[in-house]
Amino acid sequence: MRRKVNYIREALTEPINIWSMVLFASSAAYMQSWIPLAAGAATEALYLVTVPAHSAYRRLVDRRERQKQLKATGELREQIIKSFDPREREAVEYLRWMKQQIYSDYRKFSGMDAHSNPNFMKLESAWESFVDLLDMYRRRKNHLRSINRQAIQNQLQQVERQIGNADEYTRGVMEKNQNILGLRLRTYDDIERSVRRVEAELQSIENFFGLVRDQVVTMTSPEGLASIDFESLLSSIEITRQVLEETAPVLSAIDNFQRDSNTYAAPPPVAQRQ
Repeated sequence: MRRKVNYIREALTEPINIWSMVLFASSAAYMQSWIPLAAGAATEALYLVTVPAHSAYRRLVDRRERQKQLKATGELREQIIKSFDPREREAVEYLRWMKQQIYSDYRKFSGMDAHSNPNFMKLESAWESFVDLLDMYRRRKNHLRSINRQAIQNQLQQVERQIGNADEYTRGVMEKNQNILGLRLRTYDDIERSVRRVEAELQSIENFFGLVRDQVVTMTSPEGLASIDFESLLSSIEITRQVLEETAPVLSAIDNFQRDSNTYAAPPPVAQRQ
């Protein structure tokens, strides 16, 4: 989420403002007079009233803030890449290499800089999405591997068989357990569907990069890229993000539960308790 910019605070911390105040304070100390301090206070008040409210200064601050956030996001993404296993890093680096080859080929065959074509900004966005989606994919995949769906299914069937012969008090507890097990199965299936969706999206991005490079190598003019539907890819990625956001609260709740459970001794499996 983008941080709300405080333009007055930004103006206060501008180097030119800080050095101006230092100059007024030094002048007051040198002259042994309060007049430079009064002049400095008046100048500062006028500065804070006019500069932060000026549209040109606000645009400058906004641009600087965007650049800062882009840099922070890029550094975080590189840290995520370092946490990937070798196979995942290889996929990311191959796509990064292909992206650079596309830029190089475009410059070679069109004589124009790739950054002059707005479609290549979308290509950069697609690569970033590939990294983000791959991170989401591996976390969900690892979570599914930690769950034995058949064991949950067996427990649910066992509870359903026993619930009819249970006394009233025990039946209430077993019904609650039955609901929890059913919810776990549905949650597992939801996560599994989201994993398949992300896997297909990752393959789509990889193939799209290959398509763009094929088009760049064979194009006769820069307009040749107009036939590639960049928007369709980005729209598909956005839909996939929304699908992942639907399961994200569930995963967060499971992760929190698992972290809390680590502070207690793990109970024996159901089979052993019986």
